[in-house]
This record gives sequence, structure tokens and C-alpha cells, in this order.
Amino acid sequence: MAVLVACTVFPGAGSPANAGDPAQGERVFQYCYSCHSVMPGETNLQGPNLAGIIGRPIAAQNDFAYSPAMRDLAARERVWSESLLDRFTAQPEAVAPMTSMQFHGVDDPAERADLIAYLRAIPRP
Repeated sequence: MAVLVACTVFPGAGSPANAGDPAQGERVFQYCYSCHSVMPGETNLQGPNLAGIIGRPIAAQNDFAYSPAMRDLAARERVWSESLLDRFTAQPEAVAPMTSMQFHGVDDPAERADLIAYLRAIPRP
């Protein structure tokens, strides 16, 4: 999300107990929806489309002008893993210093797990 959110890795990420609830994650996505879409092909918002973000190369949406901070993150991390999304959604500025994203992050690890479960459930376009 060019206006995603950031965090620290939560213990047991990917385990059934911490896999998150996609239905709850859709609610958490309300933090993001004013700048991001998960509808494949929708690109008319301030941030890049997030459909299929997990496993996708960072800063790779062809029709989006990424900030230098996101291009730097892409050079360091390459793809959006669930653990990177967790860290980023907790503290975007800590993961991508000087990001143009105007979002403070999601503090609650359970909310981040739900958000990631929701994003995981959205198919790649």
C-alpha cells in the first residue's frame, strides 16, 4: 500500500492461531480503502492497487509512480511477504523511511493479522 500501514513481526505468523480472520480484516482494511483498492484493475486512487499483494514484487505496479522510499524498500526487500506487510502496516515510516504514505500504522497485532488474512484471500489479478 502506498498508503498501507506498518508493524513488528508477530510471534507465530502463519500459524493457525495467528492466521487472522479475513472477515475482520475487511473491516481493518477501512483504514486503507480511501487510498487503496483490492478490486483488480482499479487504479484511480492515491495509492497502488493491493489485489494479490502477498508475494508480489514491491513497487512494481506499472501504472503507479512510487515514492523514492518505496523504490528503496523494493531494492532491499524485493517482494511483499506476510512478515514484511506486518511490519509495514505497524509502522510504515520505520520500514520505508520518508514514505509519502500518510498513515500512522495499525498498533494491534490481531488487527494486522486480520488485515493480512483479508489481503491473502484476494486473488492476484
